[in-house]
Amino acid sequence: MDLEPREPDPRFTLANERTFLSWIRTALALIAGGVALAELGSRVGPPGVRITLSIAPIVSGAVLSVLAFFHWRSCQRALRTGESLPPPRFAIGLTALVFAAGATLTVSLLVRG
Repeated sequence: MDLEPREPDPRFTLANERTFLSWIRTALALIAGGVALAELGSRVGPPGVRITLSIAPIVSGAVLSVLAFFHWRSCQRALRTGESLPPPRFAIGLTALVFAAGATLTVSLLVRG
């Protein structure tokens, strides 16, 4: 394993950038979904429940954007030094959040009719 930094193939650098931008789009979608739920989700439940369900994706989107940057940077470092690429450690948490939000909203809408 060569730890001396070198310029990686531009295709890999650009693929890493596209992945980063995909995570950023996901973060923006989470934030937009949280804002939409807070403003338009009157059928979801009482205001406290709606605000709680709205805050979770907004905060998660903000955190995801920071984690995406650190993941991009660690991948870029690995590409330059010839190390193995790190796995996206935050993917399981994001998956769990989206599943929990979807299940909670589905139950809430079914109960409210």
